[in-house]
Amino acid sequence: SLAASWQRLGVTPGDRVALFMANRAELAVAVFATLKAGAVFMPVSAQTKPGKLAYILEDAGATVLIAEHRLATVYEPATMRSRTLRAIVTVDPSTEDIPAPRPGYYCYGELIAAGQTPAEPGLIDQDLAAIIYTSGSTGDPKGVMLSHLNMVTACRSVSTYLGLERRDRIFCALPLSFDYGLYQILMAARVGATVVLEKSFTFPHQALEQIAGRGCTVFPGVPTMFSMAARLDMAAYNLKSVRLVTNTAAALSRPLIRQIRRGFPNAVLFSMYGLTECKRVSYLPPEQLDRRPESVGRGMPNQQLYLVDERGNRLSNGSVGELVVRGSHVMRGYWRKPEATAERLRPGPVPGEHVLHTGDIFETDEEGFLYFVGRKDDIIKCKGEKVSPIEVERTISRMEGVLDAAVVGVPDRLLGEAVKAYVALAPGAGLTEADIQRFCRMHLESYMVPGAVEIRPELPKTANGKIAKQQLV
Repeated sequence: SLAASWQRLGVTPGDRVALFMANRAELAVAVFATLKAGAVFMPVSAQTKPGKLAYILEDAGATVLIAEHRLATVYEPATMRSRTLRAIVTVDPSTEDIPAPRPGYYCYGELIAAGQTPAEPGLIDQDLAAIIYTSGSTGDPKGVMLSHLNMVTACRSVSTYLGLERRDRIFCALPLSFDYGLYQILMAARVGATVVLEKSFTFPHQALEQIAGRGCTVFPGVPTMFSMAARLDMAAYNLKSVRLVTNTAAALSRPLIRQIRRGFPNAVLFSMYGLTECKRVSYLPPEQLDRRPESVGRGMPNQQLYLVDERGNRLSNGSVGELVVRGSHVMRGYWRKPEATAERLRPGPVPGEHVLHTGDIFETDEEGFLYFVGRKDDIIKCKGEKVSPIEVERTISRMEGVLDAAVVGVPDRLLGEAVKAYVALAPGAGLTEADIQRFCRMHLESYMVPGAVEIRPELPKTANGKIAKQQLV
């Protein structure tokens, strides 16, 4: 019915529909309705500010915006200058919040009640399915263009190696504006599973009660979510129904792995790595976790990956270089940004094809398992030496009592850049700056030891649950 409403509002195949909501059932409906109408869906984080939302709507040339009424103070100023929007659809938690009728404004409930059937859009798998805008921390947000083939390929590969089944109940507190959250509903649709959708993981007690009470079998998360859960007595919750725990964004520390296993005694744990431009790159088979806890594994099915040096030469196992990904899940490019696209998508080994240069530096061991070193732009140059922030963070995270660690480079007249660590401790932990520096000196080269350590109650997080390093300095 919503797909038919999109078509009635003038949405044609290829038009962009912006979805501006927090996790709720209507957001999932809007994703599939947009696809069924032949249009392109664009999930936007509910935490987005007016200026950024205005940029995304204008850059994408969005035709329709569907948003929660509570976000009107954000989307109304953002849409005032739009030259392409034909309609704004509000999703309202109660009838009291329905705005007075205005030209171009529609109520979600009324569109659903129309009960019409959409026309067949006549798409092929090369057509665009989604545009997902990246955070834009280094400039304007970039819209990652994903075709139906891209997304179906990724869904098939990930759901296959995870072994997702129709009987599964996937607990999703990850935002659907984040591709890790979005793919939970897409993979569930592919295998016929159920999704238990939570608004966020802000209240871990409530989240764990939902997992236990609804008999959830799959729990996808990021390290910060697992750290929050670990602050609770997870043994007090009946979490035995969980058979799969999946993690991405960063490798888990050894202490956190132990806590996850104690909290979810019947679950196998998958550590993974990916990026929006291709959804997923690698996973670590659970049987390798104890042997290689800091690795994010090797390539997933129906994909090839390899490392290259600064000149683009392919490297053998046991090397350090930029990760390159080859497969039909690799994005079509960045929306209306040909230069940025050319920087990431470069000619591949087969004439006429392009492969994704991720901009991420990895090390491989002799068996080809991947170890994240850092972003090309994140490497700290201290005393003329290159310092990988992730290597220092991993070392600090091995300390008992450490919940989160973030390492950044700060300007220094003598060193060029100095290494600084920000650390959040578990309740009751009595670690000091000197304790952390002493531990680092035991396990790292001298130039990698943080010159300063700042202990904070907690570290700031992005909407996707990653540590927001730009807010630390």
